[in-house]
Amino acid sequence: MIEDLIRKTRSCRRFHQEEAVSEETLKGLVDLARLSASAGNLQPLKYVLSADPEKNDKIFSCLAWAAYLKDWPGPAEGERPSAYIVVLGDSEISINCWCDHGIAAQSIMLGATERGLGGCIVGSIDRNRLRELLGIPERFEILLVLAIGKPKEEIVLEEIPEDGSIKYWRDDDGVHHVPKRRLEDIILADV
Repeated sequence: MIEDLIRKTRSCRRFHQEEAVSEETLKGLVDLARLSASAGNLQPLKYVLSADPEKNDKIFSCLAWAAYLKDWPGPAEGERPSAYIVVLGDSEISINCWCDHGIAAQSIMLGATERGLGGCIVGSIDRNRLRELLGIPERFEILLVLAIGKPKEEIVLEEIPEDGSIKYWRDDDGVHHVPKRRLEDIILADV
């Protein structure tokens, strides 16, 4: 059921790095994005796939992880993603990707969860460095990096506390807690 899949699809930031994700799996995930909606059906997105440890290291070095976890520099060696999908916008098709990359990223993350994988949509990227390291031509705007792998952490949803904090956090056992607003707080009933 789609609700169960959405509840299970969380931003995972620690992985079983030694468990490989095949290029075929990555292609299957991108195929889900290809089949998803696109503004004006322009389909301006392109993708760089990586399941290669050396290429993964290059991509990892360009990412910032978990802004709310101030004392955590990101996944340690052994807990890093075993694959990445770099989402690009092709400026020769459109200079604005509108919401396409968000739709594509969510389709990929849902597909990853369905396959027993986890992922994290990363927008905090040293784009210039990533472009240089991977040799990405200037015509492609680097929009997102999707980290993919076998999850190594427990993630739980909970209601936002009384102080209203939306900051995710980890407890002493390493469980990642994600506060979510209540349904009645996001629907404007009187409008």
